[in-house]
Amino acid sequence: MLFDKYISSWDNKEVGEYLALHHEDYEIVYHSTNTVTKLNDLDLDQWANLMAAAKFEGRRCLYENEEILVEHRIVTYGSGDREALMLVHLKKDGLLWRTETGATPLPRID
Repeated sequence: MLFDKYISSWDNKEVGEYLALHHEDYEIVYHSTNTVTKLNDLDLDQWANLMAAAKFEGRRCLYENEEILVEHRIVTYGSGDREALMLVHLKKDGLLWRTETGATPLPRID
């Protein structure tokens, strides 16, 4: 399944492998800020910095088939802010094509 490759490439900070899992038309919609980011909006260094800055716990695939991947995780950002994050990834041509997020703020752990 795509989820395992997605997690492995992120955990191993393999930027090229991670980006290869995304369709060329990929975009992510952040509902908390009402913004859309396209795959090429960030360069390789920015992707690497994101991989280094965010810490995940409790990541799990809730559902995956040929059309969709639904996952949940707890994210701690470099600022110390934490969120419970639900991600719904639509697939196109076997790749991640569009991601929408929903986040619930959690107490900080200092």
